[in-house]
Amino acid sequence: MSGERRSEAFKRAVASTTRAIAVDGELEVSFGANAARLDGERVLLRAPSRELSSEEIGGLRGEADALALRKRHHNAAVHNSRRPPGQVAQAIYDGLEQARCEALGANSMRGVADNLDAAVASRCENLRLDQIVHKDDAPIHEVITLLVREKLIGIAPPESAQRVCNLWRPWLDERAAEDFDALSGQLRDQEGYAKRMRKLIAHLEFADEAENDPSSMEADSGDDDADDQDAEAQGEGEGSDQPVEMEGTAGEDADDSDADDIAEVEIEGVDEASMDGDDEAPADGEPWRPPYDQSNRRLPPYHAFVEEFDEVVEAGELSEPDELTRLRGHLDQQLSSMQGVITRLANRLQRRLMAKQLRSWEFDLDEGILDTARLARVVTSPTYPLSYKQEKETTFRDTVVTLLIDNSGSMRGRPISVAAMSTDILARTLERCAVKVEILGFTTRAWKGGCAREKWLADGKPSNPGRLNELRHIVYKAADTPWRRARKNLGLMLREGLLKENIDGEALLWAHQRLLVRHEQRRILMVISDGAPVDDSTLSVNAGNYLDRHLREVIQWIEVASPVELLAIGIGHDVTRYYRRAVTIVDAEQLGGAMTDKLAELFDEEPDSIETAFHSVA
Repeated sequence: MSGERRSEAFKRAVASTTRAIAVDGELEVSFGANAARLDGERVLLRAPSRELSSEEIGGLRGEADALALRKRHHNAAVHNSRRPPGQVAQAIYDGLEQARCEALGANSMRGVADNLDAAVASRCENLRLDQIVHKDDAPIHEVITLLVREKLIGIAPPESAQRVCNLWRPWLDERAAEDFDALSGQLRDQEGYAKRMRKLIAHLEFADEAENDPSSMEADSGDDDADDQDAEAQGEGEGSDQPVEMEGTAGEDADDSDADDIAEVEIEGVDEASMDGDDEAPADGEPWRPPYDQSNRRLPPYHAFVEEFDEVVEAGELSEPDELTRLRGHLDQQLSSMQGVITRLANRLQRRLMAKQLRSWEFDLDEGILDTARLARVVTSPTYPLSYKQEKETTFRDTVVTLLIDNSGSMRGRPISVAAMSTDILARTLERCAVKVEILGFTTRAWKGGCAREKWLADGKPSNPGRLNELRHIVYKAADTPWRRARKNLGLMLREGLLKENIDGEALLWAHQRLLVRHEQRRILMVISDGAPVDDSTLSVNAGNYLDRHLREVIQWIEVASPVELLAIGIGHDVTRYYRRAVTIVDAEQLGGAMTDKLAELFDEEPDSIETAFHSVA
């Protein structure tokens, strides 16, 4: 059987099996270039190659089985009703729910268990877990999911993940061994399983981010029975600060959840960067990411005075539809004057990316696709055999790109207009090349601190308050949102009054965390800014380098310990002093060219050699 026929037969078999496991004969199963996922009532799977290896077959079957089991056993309403705030806590919560669905299938079907194990092994290899030496460099949600899966299914983590799991196992067993065991008894009760997951998250000290959320505690007081409350109260004495408050409901404000998550990620991510040069090992029992080295008391850890006023908001919620249409029209008018230049740059980038994805051909084969270009030889020489051809597989990896744009007041005028226009063209170009694009912006809700500063004044002006303003993080386009549905949102950047202060460190952590939970094999974060972080309210009551120091620590942590590839473009200011892979442009008109050139260079580099891609400054 030819490779193409074998691939088509495999697709049909997988589609049929997926419908059978999901117990849904009408389930739509399709194949494409992107990673496998469940999209509403559709199952989207990776297309198999023509040279199907046994490893690929197992991995693809495992991905299909995992999605089918989720479709069969997962209730989204129940899941979302108890979903915790914070992206790290949410990643743990989502991973453990997927482990529950898979355990229900693996424990009753041995073949499914083998397929799921192959898919997990492939995922661990893609995450390069075998290259992690220090436990603090590991994605904690992946480790927890692997260890819980071991409890539920009885299959040890794959060999590539054994070391990192063993590094974390003692710490996790000390704090949540009972929770791990209790999850096994709740497999068929999603509500009870979700409650136990929340307790596990609290006992692992990821509940800190919800300490100041009164709505969480109020919701739980009427939701859990007395036994649950007693159990959580007992948990407070065992290392969890306030686990009762972690029991959130679907009514929690999504903006507050994401804003709360920023504080958690600061502690986890930035501390590692601050420990350079510290030879002391972390004490036993420390939470994930060692605590800040406070040997220098003149530099207190970065923190926010209050986070209840922060928000993560969709661009469409900040403006009326009619105003968004008007602003988008204004952006289109400006775009027409630069259309020629930017489009040529975009076409150049598209040609590079498409060249990476195009498959080359092997000719003069004995089987495959009939090579019609060589049929003339058969006509002239009937004894000459037919010639066949086959495509070679591409090595282009599934990719997502996040564009994080500085929406500070200093970008007002031509810089923000050019940033919006360049982002518009770049997003459309990458989408045509099957590269997912997320567009984010960051600023503050107010000048001079707003409600956060007012609360600080009302509390008697405590010293070293930390960040003293209200964050506003804007989602212009989510990675999975088609461009046609999000195109109007970029006009919001031109709205008067939107651009205020910029607190880059927390924005970078927010965008980074959104990328970490993506399923693509390659994740790229491009920051577009015009200088250092500035917030008058914060800097007036803290050290003059407070925001600057935090930004440097965040960047160092991402560049050293994260799988996300980080690069930056500075408009009018030198950002190479912050970012290792960066370029500085003098005129905003150069932004479109810099964006396309830097991305093109990144895609031209082999994954193992990208370290050298941005050492030079244009």
